[in-house]
Amino acid sequence: MTALQLLLAAGGLVGAGLALVLFQLVPSHPDLEQALARLSPTGAREAQDAARALTRPRVKGVDEDRDVRDVLGAWGARHLPASLWGRVAPADLAVLGMSPSRFYGEKILYAFIGLVAGPVLSAAAMFSFSIPVYVPVLATLVLTVALWFVPTYNVVTDARDARVEFARSLGAFVDLVALEMASGSGPRQAMEAAAAVGDSWVFRRMREELARTRWSGITPWDALRHLGNEIDMPDLHELADIMRLSGEEGGRVYPQLKARAASMRSAILSAQKTRANEVSERMTLPMTLLGMIFLLILITPQVLRMVGS
Repeated sequence: MTALQLLLAAGGLVGAGLALVLFQLVPSHPDLEQALARLSPTGAREAQDAARALTRPRVKGVDEDRDVRDVLGAWGARHLPASLWGRVAPADLAVLGMSPSRFYGEKILYAFIGLVAGPVLSAAAMFSFSIPVYVPVLATLVLTVALWFVPTYNVVTDARDARVEFARSLGAFVDLVALEMASGSGPRQAMEAAAAVGDSWVFRRMREELARTRWSGITPWDALRHLGNEIDMPDLHELADIMRLSGEEGGRVYPQLKARAASMRSAILSAQKTRANEVSERMTLPMTLLGMIFLLILITPQVLRMVGS
């Protein structure tokens, strides 16, 4: 290749690069269908959830930053059968702020840990004593299967605890809404002012839902009902019905709100008492066995002395 051809090739590459840069700088006409989809309630919810997942660390009810689990989960969702993941309610994932890909990624990561830990532990055990070959293989399979179901158990238990925390915070939220309504605020203003008081993940979730209704075209009570369906919280349905009565029919709802808050507190207290009684009943047998052992320790010397004499 001559020098002239090299110059022409270099000039062509530079020209192509400049053309690509100018093409990116020229403003393009937005796709109307995509713009309407982004502005719809569903699109707005997905965009806000994605932004929340990239900006906040995970606590109960809040998404995590994107990491290797999301990548593994996205790969697993595409290549592995759906029946392999087990049955996990979407509401459990929603109340934890966990995406399905994050859940799938955790299952794959836990199973991989079991698949690696089995041979490592078996190799360490072989230095102490000899074991058959099939024992490490069987132990690895059992450990992998057991760890595969650990994320499912974690999601179910964490979702149950998150709903208890949500119900407790929701009772305080209803009380605050009732106070705002008694001071003359409208339904929307009362709920927004009440949601602005707390800083827990429950109040943040309520603030996000109420802020979205200002430009998404849905009413606050419809947003509460949708959130109740999403995270399986029937208490939100009843609050939505009460606020709809005030917003659409102009009724006084202060007595209903106070009664609802009182009933929620009573239900939470009853559930806690029931759980405490269950724990106490489970402790009865161990305490009885401990007392019997202590009694045997006391009487054994006397019995041995009597037998020896």
